[in-house]
Amino acid sequence: MEEGKGKLYLVPTPIGNLEDITLRAINVLKSVDLILAEDTRTSSVLLKKYGITTHMESHHKFNEHKTVGRICEKILDGQRVALISDAGSPGISDPGFLLVRSCIEQDINVEALPGPTAFVPALTASGFPCDRFCFEGFLPPKKGRQTKFREMAAEPRTIIFYESPYRLVKTLEQMCEFIDKERNAAVCREISKIHYECKRDTIANLAEWYKNNEPKGEIVVVLEGAEKVKSEKDYCVKDEEEEYGTRNQHGKEREEE
Repeated sequence: MEEGKGKLYLVPTPIGNLEDITLRAINVLKSVDLILAEDTRTSSVLLKKYGITTHMESHHKFNEHKTVGRICEKILDGQRVALISDAGSPGISDPGFLLVRSCIEQDINVEALPGPTAFVPALTASGFPCDRFCFEGFLPPKKGRQTKFREMAAEPRTIIFYESPYRLVKTLEQMCEFIDKERNAAVCREISKIHYECKRDTIANLAEWYKNNEPKGEIVVVLEGAEKVKSEKDYCVKDEEEEYGTRNQHGKEREEE
């Protein structure tokens, strides 16, 4: 698309302290023709603080399938649109993917601004390796949950996921069962807020702690990667050795007969 035409901006917003927003994010929100907000009531607090008067419309998981076509038409007509979520970067466990994909399919320019997202400060504060990690978003609430835990048990990279305070204890107990109760983890909650906390311990100790201390607020769990995981090749070699040993044993038994 030619310069000066419509454009979609993905603008991260503070996950706690409203001062975490970037100067560029403020300028973009002031200059665009339309702001798409996950919850206009929540976002109005941020916009009011920084004197942003741009027109705002709702864009969330319950209406995005219906509105994405109309939004793309606005951008194709030359409007500059900013997408924000209640907190953090759009598309990261929040609405955004569907609109971005639709824009790309229609050759609409999409630009993502750098900024706040909860899993990055949780990862860097955890004390676990940050050079290789995987982000799981929210874990499956029911179907596929045990399978996911088994996959995590064998994952050598640091693992990060979001969790509800109402499910945290149950999740930690399931991790004890399916992963390893002695594996180290960190529970970070209320990041960038007054009651920020990052508690580091074994999964078992964390489960016990939060049984007796009810967790509140937004939570990020960071799990230490598995120390040593056998590769598919290792398993194949082992299987071949076992099969070879079995064949030799059968051969010896036949010779003895």
